[in-house]
Amino acid sequence: MTSGQPENPVGTPHDIRWLTTFASLAVGTAFFALWFWLLPQWLGFSVEMTGPNRWRGLAVIPSVLGFAVALRCVWDFGWTGHGTPAPVAPPQRLVVVGFYRYVRNPMYFGFAVGWIGLWIVFGHANPEMIAAVAAVALGVHLFVVFYEEPTLRKKFGADYEEYCQHVRRWWPRLRGWDGGRS
Repeated sequence: MTSGQPENPVGTPHDIRWLTTFASLAVGTAFFALWFWLLPQWLGFSVEMTGPNRWRGLAVIPSVLGFAVALRCVWDFGWTGHGTPAPVAPPQRLVVVGFYRYVRNPMYFGFAVGWIGLWIVFGHANPEMIAAVAAVALGVHLFVVFYEEPTLRKKFGADYEEYCQHVRRWWPRLRGWDGGRS
């Protein structure tokens, strides 16, 4: 090394990915603190952690990871897709990297896993809440099927069709799709 430059300078895509991953986990942890410690106290919830309920705390793990995945996708979206996750500012490129290699809707998937984990920890399900969650889930599904996917099909054509053939909408793959490159 004669130039005096470091071999792997900070700011390379690899460093940025690690930084955003760390930031996503940090925000996920802050989100965890809000939802698991502060909000229950404010709302008067108490989490029963004795007897058979002692295992509920394990749902914290998928909850934090789910929210971290969703938040990572939100941050990553602008860099890889040159847009935002908001329908008013759609991506300029088809995003098929990162978590999008495993499931077509990782933001929705991550938030769903996060909220299901919270629900398990708090254990306060009632018929009205179940109906509300089912209505929201149906609304999200219909929005994806009737707005997002047709819009992406129009914009990205055959590339999006190929992506849809290999990556499922809601259920993640075990191995990430490599875009046909092996």
